Amino acid sequence: MAHRRSPSYDEDDKSGVYGSHSGIINTRIRLYTLLTVGTILSYMFYGYQSSGFRGYQYQIYGTVEKGQKPIEAAPPAPVTSIVEVDVTKVISTVFTAAPTPVVSSSYWLANIEHRGVAPYHADKEYQVFRNVLEFGAKGDGTTDDTAAINAAISGGDFARCGEKCDSSTISPALVYFPPGRYLVSEPIVAMYYTQLVGNPIDMPILVASKNFKGIAVIDTDPYGAFGKNWYVNQNNFFRAIRNFVIDLTNMDPSEGTGIHHQVAQATSIYNVVFKMHEGVMTKQKGIFMDNGSGGFLSNLKFYGGECGAYFGNQQFTTINLEFHNCKTAIYINWDWVWLLKSIRIYNCGLGIDITSGGPDKLGVGSVLLLDSYVKDTEVAIKTFRHKESNPPAGGTLVMQNLIISGVKTTVLGWNDEEIFGGTDKDRNTTIPFWGHGKGYSDYLPKGDSINVVADETSDAIPAVLKDAKGKILERPRPLYRHISADRFVSVRANGAVGDGKADDTGAIQEIINSHGNVRPGEQKKIIFFDYGIYRVSQTIYVPPNTYIVGEMWSVIMSSGDMFNDAKNPKPVFQVGKSGEEGIVEISDMLFQTQGPAAGAILMEWNRSPQGQNVSGMWDVHFRVGGSRGTNLEPNKCRKNPDAQNHAKIDDDCISAFMLLHIGKTGSLLMENMWLWTSDHDLDDEPNHDQISLYTGRGLLCESQEGPVWMYGHAVEHNVLYNYQLVNTKNIFMGVIQTETPYFQSNPRAREPFPPVPELYDPDFEGACGAADVPQDKIHLCEKSWGLRILNSTDIFTYGAGLYSFFENYSTDCIESRSCQRTMVTIEGDARSEKFPTRSNIWLMGLNTIGTENMARWVKDPEEGELILIRADDGNKNSFSDTVGLILV
Repeated sequence: MAHRRSPSYDEDDKSGVYGSHSGIINTRIRLYTLLTVGTILSYMFYGYQSSGFRGYQYQIYGTVEKGQKPIEAAPPAPVTSIVEVDVTKVISTVFTAAPTPVVSSSYWLANIEHRGVAPYHADKEYQVFRNVLEFGAKGDGTTDDTAAINAAISGGDFARCGEKCDSSTISPALVYFPPGRYLVSEPIVAMYYTQLVGNPIDMPILVASKNFKGIAVIDTDPYGAFGKNWYVNQNNFFRAIRNFVIDLTNMDPSEGTGIHHQVAQATSIYNVVFKMHEGVMTKQKGIFMDNGSGGFLSNLKFYGGECGAYFGNQQFTTINLEFHNCKTAIYINWDWVWLLKSIRIYNCGLGIDITSGGPDKLGVGSVLLLDSYVKDTEVAIKTFRHKESNPPAGGTLVMQNLIISGVKTTVLGWNDEEIFGGTDKDRNTTIPFWGHGKGYSDYLPKGDSINVVADETSDAIPAVLKDAKGKILERPRPLYRHISADRFVSVRANGAVGDGKADDTGAIQEIINSHGNVRPGEQKKIIFFDYGIYRVSQTIYVPPNTYIVGEMWSVIMSSGDMFNDAKNPKPVFQVGKSGEEGIVEISDMLFQTQGPAAGAILMEWNRSPQGQNVSGMWDVHFRVGGSRGTNLEPNKCRKNPDAQNHAKIDDDCISAFMLLHIGKTGSLLMENMWLWTSDHDLDDEPNHDQISLYTGRGLLCESQEGPVWMYGHAVEHNVLYNYQLVNTKNIFMGVIQTETPYFQSNPRAREPFPPVPELYDPDFEGACGAADVPQDKIHLCEKSWGLRILNSTDIFTYGAGLYSFFENYSTDCIESRSCQRTMVTIEGDARSEKFPTRSNIWLMGLNTIGTENMARWVKDPEEGELILIRADDGNKNSFSDTVGLILV
């Protein structure tokens, strides 16, 4: 597939990846399935540390549309793969005898000097970067490297967060695999706060031995006795796996899995090829994902197997997945919302199976299929949703820009009903838009079929959001594969300390001034933040044409009086100034505050677009409080639900003014970002107590023209709102996720940050005092908006999980939907240039929990006709409430 290109792509990537459901084989997994109810009860026990609920076993009742014949269209340009690896080379190494291991490489990560430090680890010699060869791995394809690889991960004498450790940020590890064939006979256990990184130029191959025993070649959350995992699945944060080939073809075809991936936020798998047995006998899986709370997968390729990807998670974003000769390409066991974008399926028995649970207990909540291609596959999508299936919103499906060729049936239903027809072999047919579920609009405030609501679809998305092939633009993360090590500038080698104590402001600014703002014609330098915690007391300014990469989420931490004045807020990291043009790339970094920090804006992004250049952030996370050194920990900020209103707020626990501000001239792409005001402490052994922190605002986007893209994005636990879009347009969001602060409504949303009109803060006093809000629900109205859209147009949300699990730390409100009055508000009367009669705001796959009204807007501001989308209006799903489409 084609991308917008600019000179900045050439050196860094040339990019991307080359790019009947299976039963659960492992006995412990079977046991865990039987313990589903126990999982939810355990959630109550672990409620203080959870990011959400699995809870997909509730029952409800549904609607479905009549079958349709295929939509004919002029054949588009063929969909092609993104090539991150040399596929010919990968295939030759997977299918032939083991080569002589390659132990040297031109890849920069292997050749730079590693100076990273873990400031809060007890051992001051703690090793952040580990090369598996230095721990005894051979990579020769014949030596069993299991023990050596696991020793590199566990760190030998260095204590890390493994079994019986809930979480820890003090022991990070980047484990590097040079090229070679690594034979393994048991799982490689990816511990908490670990990145497993292979060489992307010549990807290492993990070969499962003939006698392999265990759940998967890589296991991110092992099962212990009685089906108990090492980590709480909703809290299994901060993981990365990238640049590998995983080969299962030595194993018996009846067993074997590539990766067991039970994870939550701030996790990713990127640039991995899975090779499995083909044919009728295979039972193998590439990825087995049985639980969790969010994450991101991108640029993966699957050969063979009974199931290429077996998915189960609350909310997830997956882009650029390619499947060849799988019996089933994708099986979704359960979800609340899942985005499948740029999926390519070739010669599989079944493309996407969402029949889990059967028609009487649909396990799949909602699926969005965007910009995808299915070829020579009998059935593209199989569903059991029908007029009387249960729950009523279960199996909600939206597909847009789907190209099929040689597909007998696009959507196959219960009892083999053809819901949507197919097309002939070697003949491409484009389906611009089709939905299977319920939608709402100005003119259908009580809801109807998605297809009735979506009256104009084929050209609803502005060209500025698309690439040259007409797909929503993506940009793979920069790996800088072809840039030599001598062009990486270590901040620790140039005066920064990173120990969490020294003030590194001057050193960092000097490094950025010297090596950022690359002039035209100059070779770019990459500013490398060796792992550490870099304390800054003043704003760091990042000019355009600056490239920054961290090691294991290197930390920038604000500190000091400059960031503690809520009446004069200051950015910690300022990317560009208003109107400045040029590329900025930031990856593998983490931003936090050292409290109190009532005036800290963690990042302000002002860089404006320049032609087709696309700036962005990849695997960059904001974590406010809840970790060692932040001074926003349980000893000061432990939850106190019994105290009343402002009296309970400790000024030392006011943690930030705002997380991310995209200014009026800002434009960027964000991929796999978690903006989290902590609800519990990650480093407080053994309790990991719940904490009450007060961050005023989550993400504020004021970009007047955009474009802005958000892939796999989450903003949680902020006082006034999590996402707010103001006077903006040309925004793509897929999937976004929020949680309302657990302490609300004690205090309510106006405490301790009074709304600031100049920032377009919500007027809770006016909105919640309106006639439509009963007196006994005003306190439930004065809660953080999950998503607020004000005077904006051309907004496209492909999947949203917006949750309110608590009322003053009690979960009793979930089932009755009485945790919050309303989650989404659309305000103002702005009209799209493309569609002057509407704002052209599309909310697809909207999922809420604990909320009475899922969304609200005023149809005609002059007449004041209020439209409320009630959760109980036939929108009940498994554990969430689901609407397929809201079009305003």
